[in-house]
Amino acid sequence: MALDLTIHQAPTKKEKPDYDNLSFGKHFTDHMFVMDYSTEKGWYDARITPYEPLLMDPSSLVFHYGQSVFEGLKAYNSGEEVLLFRPEKNFHRLNKSNERMNIPQIDVRFMVDALKQLIHIDRDWIPTQEGQSLYIRPFIIATEPALSVKPSAQYKLMIILSPVGAYYSNSDQMSPVKIYVEDEYVRSVKGGVGFTKTSGNYAASLKAQTKATELGYDQVLWLDALEKKYVEEVGSMNIFFKINGEIITPALNGSILEGITRDSVIELLRYWGYTVNQRRISIDEVYNAQKDGTLEEVFGTGTAAVISPVGILKWKDEELVVNNNETGELSLDLYQTIAGIQTGNKEDKLGWTVPLEVKQA
Repeated sequence: MALDLTIHQAPTKKEKPDYDNLSFGKHFTDHMFVMDYSTEKGWYDARITPYEPLLMDPSSLVFHYGQSVFEGLKAYNSGEEVLLFRPEKNFHRLNKSNERMNIPQIDVRFMVDALKQLIHIDRDWIPTQEGQSLYIRPFIIATEPALSVKPSAQYKLMIILSPVGAYYSNSDQMSPVKIYVEDEYVRSVKGGVGFTKTSGNYAASLKAQTKATELGYDQVLWLDALEKKYVEEVGSMNIFFKINGEIITPALNGSILEGITRDSVIELLRYWGYTVNQRRISIDEVYNAQKDGTLEEVFGTGTAAVISPVGILKWKDEELVVNNNETGELSLDLYQTIAGIQTGNKEDKLGWTVPLEVKQA
């Protein structure tokens, strides 16, 4: 993809938010990346522009048939340099989502370079306090004005940036969360789009999430769509179980998102000498392990929170308490190591971080 990147600086800068009280995804930086696609030109007109609202035709296909994909990753201020965490993985995964949603492929190397340029321009927005970062949201939407059920002939790819604090509102990021096991609604099925990051997946989860919230739980744990028996993933995370020393995570099966943090946790655990089994695990197996005392830890993994220990699982009429509703040793070690690598406080022995080195024109 032979593309040039043009840069249009914002004439005035926005007021920064209160970094002592940062919420998640509420504030956005001065600039954004935009690139367009047409069947005639391919991807074209890559540019960094001031952050501003979009002007779109009401008949744009994304509004009616949901052809869209997105990603999520972060940049961290180490004090000495700005670090990205495995950004190429996110753009490769975006291409997997593109393939399933019939959206044109992107050039991963170009997108990583463009992202670096965007962050470099807005680098003074990157927060520096513990647990804070710059959240990065690439996304693609179908923009052709047409009320026809078909792949769009036009797309817009954008990247917006948001300084964020911890994903959960708990004063302690590693406080165990309460999970509601959903056995009525389903999220996805093999052969569908569950392995992609497309907006419809998340829209379909909101009814169950609302129910869980009303009952006092933080997230939903989804079971498989066919038998409603096998564990798949949590609303915004992949899930891991430590049962009698065995570390288990549901195998990728076409309906589970291939998480970047999930992959990093598996690599790190194997580097430490653990055996990680990616296999089917039923909610009955989890229930029985809790009852016989062998369910040692449960934790979720994701970009937003990194590691989220699970303290309570609500299944049917019972609350299953995990590790006395306390953060497990392995969960804490994983969080401290991965978060430390991301922020440059721990040695990156696995080569995950990418420093913000910008090519000068």
